[in-house]
Amino acid sequence: MADRWQEAYDFAVEVARKAGAEIRKAGESEIRVMTKSSTVDLVTQTDQRVEKIIFSALKSKFTDGSHRFIGEESTVESCMLTDKPTWIIDPVDGTTNFVHGFPFVAVSIAFAVNKELEFGVVYSCLEDKMYKARRGKGAFCDDEQIFVSDVKEIKKSIIISEHGTDRSPEKVKKIFSTMQRILCIPVHGLRGSGTAATNMCLVACGAVEAFFEIGIHCWDIAAGAVIVREAGGVLLDVNGGPFDLMSRRMVSANNDIIAKRIIQEIEIFDATRDDGQPQKT
Repeated sequence: MADRWQEAYDFAVEVARKAGAEIRKAGESEIRVMTKSSTVDLVTQTDQRVEKIIFSALKSKFTDGSHRFIGEESTVESCMLTDKPTWIIDPVDGTTNFVHGFPFVAVSIAFAVNKELEFGVVYSCLEDKMYKARRGKGAFCDDEQIFVSDVKEIKKSIIISEHGTDRSPEKVKKIFSTMQRILCIPVHGLRGSGTAATNMCLVACGAVEAFFEIGIHCWDIAAGAVIVREAGGVLLDVNGGPFDLMSRRMVSANNDIIAKRIIQEIEIFDATRDDGQPQKT
């Protein structure tokens, strides 16, 4: 039986490399920066140019009109997942890093069918590392299979998280309170690369034991979700329930033990869902 989505998967890898090359080319020359929702949520001309490259390539390849597209910079379609083949794209995950020359920037491309994530591609373009995974077929970095770490003791773990872009005092207080509680378990350390997609790949390859965040979007984590699962990891909601791509909150970890221990320390705050539906408690 023919593998229906192999061609799409291979093409996504090709497009991610092309987009990453454009990001590297822009480099320090990208100096015109606009703000999105706040001064810490930046968007550059590179974001918009790279998304156009990705969308144009995909729409030229898959011309029957049956595919939907969700992207960070110019989504005109609803973020509601349907049964149709759907591309979920973040052209430059780590825009602030890019603007400041901090060397973690990723292209993230995911593909879902029947509301199920089929594959994910994350190209950490400044490192020139290609992470990729297909449902049921394992996770890889530069064609070498990767696996989550086997650490089961939280005190021997490294946890990764981000501050997010919302600088309201109430949310900042909860974010740092959560980090303090986790650090004082104690764990080996807390880290943050500035890009959710890269953070999830670090979980997948065993460099860290877990990544959690509230306030991320579906395009930040869709590709990484496939990669973590296929590397043997787990995904949960911050309330301990099932992972929900549209909820804007997530814990990804090497195993349930680490994930559930972290969840005990998380101070949950409101985040409006990407699909506009009521948030589950």
